[in-house]
Amino acid sequence: MATQDDVDRLIAAWQFERPDLDVAPFHILSRVTRLARHLDIARREAFAAHDLETGEFDVLTALRRSGAPYHLSPSQLIALTLVTSGTMTNRIDRLEGKGLVERLPDPNDGRGVIVHLTNAGKATVDEALTDLLDRERLLLDSVSIEQQRVLADLLRQIVLPLDDANMPSDE
Repeated sequence: MATQDDVDRLIAAWQFERPDLDVAPFHILSRVTRLARHLDIARREAFAAHDLETGEFDVLTALRRSGAPYHLSPSQLIALTLVTSGTMTNRIDRLEGKGLVERLPDPNDGRGVIVHLTNAGKATVDEALTDLLDRERLLLDSVSIEQQRVLADLLRQIVLPLDDANMPSDE
């Protein structure tokens, strides 16, 4: 067996204290939780290196993924990032203050605006994304590419029904 990790020690302690419990889910889900913590640290460090917060990165990546001309309405950004309109307004304000996005009149709605990714915003999000991916690769460095594919498939099997169950209905 591989070297024991903190989860193995946690499981052993619970098995000693509560031998009546089946702690099998801990083998996977406690490790997923620990990995999520490491991922959160890596992400925050990658974003901070580019003077970004996680939510700001989310907005910039939504704009970048939208393709040229790299603009979306605030409503589209809210839908893509799953935040409230107040949160989105604050994020756009901060990004606009940094010169990474700009508000422009919506050509399809004279009363509305679109949020446009500036050249500086595009450069920043591209650099931050590259940095993030480098850090995420380091987190996966101990497993082979094939193992990563298998793990991705297994995690998809767990997450997909959970995502489907939490999707809002069209009623």
